[in-house]
Amino acid sequence: MWAFAGLLSALFLGIYDIFKKTSLTGNAVMPVLFIATLTSTFIFLPVVIGSWFFPDSFSEIGLYSPPLSFDQHIQVFLKSAIVVSSWILAFFAMKHLPVTIFSPIRATGPFWTLIGAIVIFHEKLNLMQWCGVLMTLLFFYFFSTTGKKEGIEFRSNKWIWFIIAATLLGAVSGLYDKFIIARIDRIAVQAWFSFYQVVILFPVLAILWFPGRKNTTPFRWRWSIPAIGIMLVTADFLYFYALSCDGSMISVLSALRRVSVLVTFTFGAFMLGEVNLKQKGFYLLGILAGTLLMTLGSS
Repeated sequence: MWAFAGLLSALFLGIYDIFKKTSLTGNAVMPVLFIATLTSTFIFLPVVIGSWFFPDSFSEIGLYSPPLSFDQHIQVFLKSAIVVSSWILAFFAMKHLPVTIFSPIRATGPFWTLIGAIVIFHEKLNLMQWCGVLMTLLFFYFFSTTGKKEGIEFRSNKWIWFIIAATLLGAVSGLYDKFIIARIDRIAVQAWFSFYQVVILFPVLAILWFPGRKNTTPFRWRWSIPAIGIMLVTADFLYFYALSCDGSMISVLSALRRVSVLVTFTFGAFMLGEVNLKQKGFYLLGILAGTLLMTLGSS
């Protein structure tokens, strides 16, 4: 069940990336990120308020957010800081890179999460899961090498380094999720995580973007911007549910989540007219095969 929830999370994460690319093209990055994050906060505001006044009713529908201690708030705030840092880098990279290059590089995160999960949590994979993880990561690597054919030199392109840094921070966040979900209610984590994102992003927006906004790319409103927040809330809800299930493994879940590249790739191929599709399509078959092995191995 947790593996299926992870795959559903990947689907919504892929749609989330599509809305990101649509919103960021020719648009200012920071206000897009802030409004998308604010949307997530508004979605969870009724959950926090309702849990305070009607705890029994929200418990019955599985949306109860219990009160957190000061230490727990600090832990959630730390998660928000890690994720926001990753998002800022990733949003800038997505604006300037083709989605069929951005997504595979972003998808190499499971490799680093896998190493961390084995070292920190002593996770052990069965043979089928190992084959699936290694196959998926191998084809993710092949996928990331196609940039040179599109005139993107990985070593000298700063946007490539942005997405690499964002990916490493994302791996750190994934490992931290395993730690925090074991200690704090998943609904409370997602609700307060959404709130603290806004707390962190607002001063960044006010100090870094607003004063010099007339000298940078202007902000243009698009309805796809709040849709970013809606898709992310849905993807994270499924992810945190999977992570809270008995027997769930962060190494496998992280790899499953990055299958969202399939959705993003299809969008880039058919809607944006991006190139080298035959080679990238072959690599996608390898990703699909690896994902199938991981899913069957975890059932």
